[in-house]
Amino acid sequence: MRTRWLVPAAAFLFSAAGGAPPADARIKLATLPVRERVEIQLENENATLVEEERTVTLLKGTNQIDFSWTNTQIDKWTILFRPLAVGDAVRVINQSYPPGENALVWEVFADNAGPVKVRISYILGNLKRSFSYRAVAEADEKTLTLRNYMRVANFSGEEFGLSSVWAGIGGIFQKEMGLQESKEVLVAKFVDVPIRKKFVFNWRSGQPVPDEPNQRYVTHHYVIKNVKPAAAPADPDATPLGSFPLPTGKVRIFQKDGRGGEAFTGEDWGRFTPIDDEMTLYLGLAKDVKVERTVKKNERVPVQHNLFHQDVIVQYKIQNFKKDACVLDIEEDMNQLRNEFCGGKDREAQWELQGQTTSRDAVERKSAQSVEIHVPLPAGPREADKKPEEVVFLLHVLFKNEW
Repeated sequence: MRTRWLVPAAAFLFSAAGGAPPADARIKLATLPVRERVEIQLENENATLVEEERTVTLLKGTNQIDFSWTNTQIDKWTILFRPLAVGDAVRVINQSYPPGENALVWEVFADNAGPVKVRISYILGNLKRSFSYRAVAEADEKTLTLRNYMRVANFSGEEFGLSSVWAGIGGIFQKEMGLQESKEVLVAKFVDVPIRKKFVFNWRSGQPVPDEPNQRYVTHHYVIKNVKPAAAPADPDATPLGSFPLPTGKVRIFQKDGRGGEAFTGEDWGRFTPIDDEMTLYLGLAKDVKVERTVKKNERVPVQHNLFHQDVIVQYKIQNFKKDACVLDIEEDMNQLRNEFCGGKDREAQWELQGQTTSRDAVERKSAQSVEIHVPLPAGPREADKKPEEVVFLLHVLFKNEW
């Protein structure tokens, strides 16, 4: 528990007593002015700024104000003292740090005696915030409701009465923060958020299918875009998506069952999502989309001496057992694909798409060395005794100037 002293002591009092005080003398007063306002700013995850305002009665002339604390994570080098609304009539003329103490002493000169409102600010440790989300998808998985929560944990050694809490997003919340206490508040509710369902096949990071060496499981994701809707939400308590960046936090995902209930479908960590960017949420394995990857061509083309090109065709056979059509996104890293056929290299691959690629338009470059292939898949048959249509995609790549 912290003890603070805010002490005005006029220099002329010592003269009236018949002598000057010793150089290290300080007078402490055990009465503490009540906080009139406290603001806790949590927008920086590495530093919490606390600002508090109090009214202190100053005497005319030089006053000494002592600020001390115990068992509280205050960074003493960040403490600021500012008189408010008095101009130059009250000014700090000196400050010092008594050795061996958690304390700070200001010398404040006042042109006139009387009460003065002051603001003291400092960086406080072990007062942290974290974010989480609750996403509830409609039964048809076309839209969802997303709630963003903030949890504030106070292990700083100090308790705060009713305070204004600002997290950098949403509004300012009025909360009391007791010692060793955590509180959770709803920051924002976003309604009718469009969902884009994403199915991803990645040969290297995907989970192997038992007894099928050429297969990997497809993963299922929701993608939501942090962009403002065309119309304001009908719910007066809702916030338009895209009003502010979405902070990093755990997302618990549910789906309505159409009968008034909800089913838990998974959880993932939502990354920091700026405005106009996308948040991708992992739901699990999509075992009703089958992908088989094989190498149809792997030829070395000599160029000169030990220099060669590598001509590669990778085939993907895809079947969609789902009752709805979808798009499969196949992820390939060209450096890793080159290493698969040419051995491990410590340089960037030089590569070009070649003519036997099924559709060049379907191959999207995400970066210089990574591509995402978008393959539309028809809906699976509704009859149980029929097999789904098999879609084949060929990726034809020439890796140049290898040795």
